[in-house]
Amino acid sequence: MKDIKLSALNLVPIREGQNDEDAINDMVKLAQDLDDLGYERYWIAEHHNAPNLVSSATALLIQHTLEHTRRIKVGSGGSMLPNHAPLVVAEQFGTMETLFPKRVDLGLGRAPGTDMMTASALRIDQHNSVYQFPEEVEQLQQYFGPDHQQAYVRAYPAVDKKVPLYILGSSTDSAHLAARKGLSYVFDGHLKEALQIYRELFEPSEVLNEPYVIVCLNTIVAKTDKQAEFLASTMAQIIVSITRGRMQLMKPPTDDLQGLLTPREYALTNQRYKDSLIGSEETVRKQLEDFVNEYGEIDELMAISYIYDQDQQLESYRRLQHALKAVSYTHLTLPTTPY
Repeated sequence: MKDIKLSALNLVPIREGQNDEDAINDMVKLAQDLDDLGYERYWIAEHHNAPNLVSSATALLIQHTLEHTRRIKVGSGGSMLPNHAPLVVAEQFGTMETLFPKRVDLGLGRAPGTDMMTASALRIDQHNSVYQFPEEVEQLQQYFGPDHQQAYVRAYPAVDKKVPLYILGSSTDSAHLAARKGLSYVFDGHLKEALQIYRELFEPSEVLNEPYVIVCLNTIVAKTDKQAEFLASTMAQIIVSITRGRMQLMKPPTDDLQGLLTPREYALTNQRYKDSLIGSEETVRKQLEDFVNEYGEIDELMAISYIYDQDQQLESYRRLQHALKAVSYTHLTLPTTPY
């Protein structure tokens, strides 16, 4: 089994008691710390009309992060194509690639990352553009391609910059597209069929000879299981606030989560815990081994960590590194038949 790379995703949440500027400063500080730890990449998500997040102008945040880091790759997790003209996306990311060579990633999603009214305000033809996602991915490939592949309209300075593209999603449609285009697939769910389709139908391309799977999971690693579960109560409150339609700021952890939630909400958070990596280093190591046994080999783990205290958040990312290094390949029972 190949070594698994480690990366991080940030939605740039606002912590209770802080403001927009604080959230952006926290985003940069975490990127710098993960750069020092040797993380592979640091992606920033795109969300709109969300009062608890500062991740609407994703390209600006990516450039700001690139300016304040040294080595780590920085990109979008993702840029939601229904909201943007591919020409503008190529111009923006081509410019960043010019300024920061070999450090820019472009993750692409077909969802708007917001409600439908906001999506319509972002792009008038948004409803049609959702169905044009495969064609717009092709446009981006052309814009970033060599000079002889260009048409009349060119996305200067993106020409021949070869910014790497990644297809985001948990659906079978996204898996089909990533496989057909020979692009990396970033999997943010637990739909096993999508991964099977991607691996089975993958067609080698100029950028990839074989499938490349990045799995994005909520991750909280602490000294003990109990402490990790306590820190995870912040994530639980975020999940419930979304279901309640409130989208509240990130709150500190609580010892009385069950008292704050209805029985149905509490059950929902427990289910989300099962789909996450939460616990001590030893517990998370076992969870990682179980995940690989269930879903097959992955190339990269992208962790998203909703932890209120920044020092404890960084400690979680550091402990995750230790857990990943301790994964025992002898405990893995990978599928022996092709997908």
